[in-house]
Amino acid sequence: MQPIMSEFRTAFIGAVIVALGSISMSIYTPAMPLLVDEFSTSVAAVQFTLTIYLAGYAAAILACGSLSDAFGRRRTAIGFLVVYLIGCAVALAAFTVELLTAARLLQGIGAAAGVSISRAIVRDQYHGQISMRIMSLIGLIFAVGPAVAPTLGGAILSAFGWHALFIMMAGYSVFALAVIVLLCRETNLMRSSDMVRPAVVMRTYRAILMNRHFLHGSLVLGLSVGGIYTLAVVLPFVLVETVKLTPTQFGMAMILQTGAYVIGSAIAARLLRQIRGEDLLTAGIGIVAAASIALACSGLLYTTLWTVMLPVGLWAFGAAFIIPGATTLALAEFPHAAGAASAMTGFMQIGGGLVGSLLVALLLAAPSAAFYTILPAMAFAAAACRLGYLLRV
Repeated sequence: MQPIMSEFRTAFIGAVIVALGSISMSIYTPAMPLLVDEFSTSVAAVQFTLTIYLAGYAAAILACGSLSDAFGRRRTAIGFLVVYLIGCAVALAAFTVELLTAARLLQGIGAAAGVSISRAIVRDQYHGQISMRIMSLIGLIFAVGPAVAPTLGGAILSAFGWHALFIMMAGYSVFALAVIVLLCRETNLMRSSDMVRPAVVMRTYRAILMNRHFLHGSLVLGLSVGGIYTLAVVLPFVLVETVKLTPTQFGMAMILQTGAYVIGSAIAARLLRQIRGEDLLTAGIGIVAAASIALACSGLLYTTLWTVMLPVGLWAFGAAFIIPGATTLALAEFPHAAGAASAMTGFMQIGGGLVGSLLVALLLAAPSAAFYTILPAMAFAAAACRLGYLLRV
């Protein structure tokens, strides 16, 4: 089938909408310690505003996938982005942590369109190495967002206060809406309202979850890239309260994560011209496992900026190798239900971060304890998934 949009336009639209979710998660993190005092509440309550964002994000991704299979990618994206804008308005009016939590839930639901639809519009049109190249670019934006956004968030917070962060989010969502309305053409040519019937939805997702290639790719994404989202909950409190960085310094420190991912993506893009994406996937998992060991040493021994951020950068570098191969592997066998498969992949990816952040909030009194417990467990579970898959090939 002839692609409906060019490779560049598809990548650009996918990158714009997928960035909304990751930026919204991380631009807010420098303000989290400040919001404890602002709302006269606890650290756990403020951490929960990020956890509830991830929960809404993960749950809505599944609905978004089925809706886009039934009614089209374009129409579904517009509806979810409107929900996101409502969440921004509620956040700006919030005067209690409970209202802020509700706003973050709405934002998480609205941002879900990015992950699901960006991948679906690629799968609708492209396959093989071309698909991997586009997925690599979209994955770059998706993973760079959590790193770039704290730097920007720290500067905005210092200059204008926390309300300005939500004004920034609202402005970006309006830009994303304009991109969808003006540039995006409908790529789902097999739309069917049957795709939102409960029985069909359950049957579709059951078939997806029973596929070993999908399960492997999505679990690896959930455990490795999900670790970056878990770090987003931990790092503000470790670097601000333990290392004693200011919000602006915290944002600048996150450039290390950004740079590592950009370098990893550039190397991965070159290597994809010569070797298979699955070979990069294996190497990436090994790098993430090594990063988790370094983080564990940091948490157990002595916590400084460099002992924390160098392993975090290494983890981001490894994730850049993982995303293209794992995503393409997960979606390869579902051309008839690309929206649902993309949604379930996103659910697993965000769900890994959600589980990790819940464990941090519920089980650990000291956030740095995640460095030698939760994060190594996630990294080595990803390695075990990869090993089990390779042994059965």
